[in-house]
Amino acid sequence: MEPKNKLEDKFPKGFFKQFKSKESFQDYFNSLFKQGIEEMLQGELDEHLGYTKHDKVGYNTGNSRNGTFQKTIITENVGDVLLNIPRDRNGEFEPQIIPKGQTISSKIEDAILGMYSRGMTTSDVRNQVLDIYGLEISETTVSNITERVMESAKEWQQRPLESVYYAVWMDGIVLKIREDGKVINKCVYIVIGLNSEGMKEVLGFWIEKTESASFWMSVLTDLKARGVEDILIACTDNLKGFTQAISAVFPDAVTQICIVHQIRNSCRFVVWGDRKEFCRDLKKVYTAINAKIAVEELEKFKAKWSAKYKYAITSWEENWDNLSNYFEYPLELRRIIYTTNTIENLNRGIRKYTKTKTQFVNENAATKSIYLSIQNIEKAWAKPITNWGLILNQFFCKQQLIIISELNEINTIR
Repeated sequence: MEPKNKLEDKFPKGFFKQFKSKESFQDYFNSLFKQGIEEMLQGELDEHLGYTKHDKVGYNTGNSRNGTFQKTIITENVGDVLLNIPRDRNGEFEPQIIPKGQTISSKIEDAILGMYSRGMTTSDVRNQVLDIYGLEISETTVSNITERVMESAKEWQQRPLESVYYAVWMDGIVLKIREDGKVINKCVYIVIGLNSEGMKEVLGFWIEKTESASFWMSVLTDLKARGVEDILIACTDNLKGFTQAISAVFPDAVTQICIVHQIRNSCRFVVWGDRKEFCRDLKKVYTAINAKIAVEELEKFKAKWSAKYKYAITSWEENWDNLSNYFEYPLELRRIIYTTNTIENLNRGIRKYTKTKTQFVNENAATKSIYLSIQNIEKAWAKPITNWGLILNQFFCKQQLIIISELNEINTIR
């Protein structure tokens, strides 16, 4: 049996025959929409005041209706609508259907934020809204809508963090940002953490003129202030002073310098004709099955190449302690900590979303784009990393061995 509450049953039979054109029907629908929204707003005011219009219950309550004011809103279905918004004498009424300050429907605002977050410029967004919805909005309106993201970005940047992160990856990317009438390069410091559920999350980002170990220390101090008590493994590039900065804030953290960065740095000193053979020999070092064999391979590597490329070899020797830490862990763990690929993938994603913006008008504009890019990218991080259960067990085993070793040292001293 056909349901009796279908939408068409709410109108008298033949009701729609009165409309002779699509335009006349649209005009009727627009007026119906306007009437419906205004009556819903009046209902909200009734609930706020606690009585309906002309009800004697409202006498001497200290607040009453105070007429209406006009406001034009932009909708995705009926275009511009001029509404009469009710108000109260005390100015305490906060409409929920059409919130204060809102002139565009939430659906359109969400669409604008979505387009902006994927790298479209304000002019691109404006044209797209015109094409899809047939609505005329200004670039200033687009900018004002995206500006509201700043509050969310600030809350996100200051949110409390977990007490322990099993691994963190730290790196920086450079963006062009206008400041004091000049376009300059600024470094965006980014940190990803691996939490207790095996999920990756961006812990935050910070913008500064240059990348330096001293500013990284302030970043780590910020993480500590937000609740991070310990980092088990910190994966970084070989920035001078970086390891010392990590140790100063998280003294128990194990620092793993990115092998890929180290290889790139070494190859800078090798002529093109030697690079293939040089890298082939170097691979025997960092793919060794354990630290002992890796040291043996490094000695062979040194004997062959040090006379020609002394500095490239010296860099491996000087940084060996922080380059070789990953040998202390099982293979599953090595794969996720011996490079900073995790954060470099994020950096590529951010560049993908911001590549249409050759420069940012100010730091706020850069912050909006980076924050929205990260929100988009993190949607793909919905599952724990591969083999997380096994990796977690290996972390626990490693920590137990460290504790046993420390106890043995204490007993030896006694």
